[in-house]
Amino acid sequence: MSDNLKIENLPEFDMAHQLKNDADIVEYLQQVIEDGDSGELAAALGHIAKARGMSEIAKASGIQREALYKALRPQSHPRFETIQRVCKALGVRLTVEQAH
Repeated sequence: MSDNLKIENLPEFDMAHQLKNDADIVEYLQQVIEDGDSGELAAALGHIAKARGMSEIAKASGIQREALYKALRPQSHPRFETIQRVCKALGVRLTVEQAH
């Protein structure tokens, strides 16, 4: 008997389901920042907000939920203020260090 998998039968990957604790979140953000893609940073913050609860993050950041979804979609380019507010609501901060 052949057990062929069809792509349409595979579950859709959702990064938010992989972010189970603070260590996962920090590692994920570090990898995204190292890659240097600002659109990917916005999407990563969106995945983390989804994992934590988008409504709660919207409330804590003072940004309407619909606006938060729009700002944190893949390849968006949110204002730095938005990123700061979301990071604060998520309990993370972006830091700078000297490149070697």
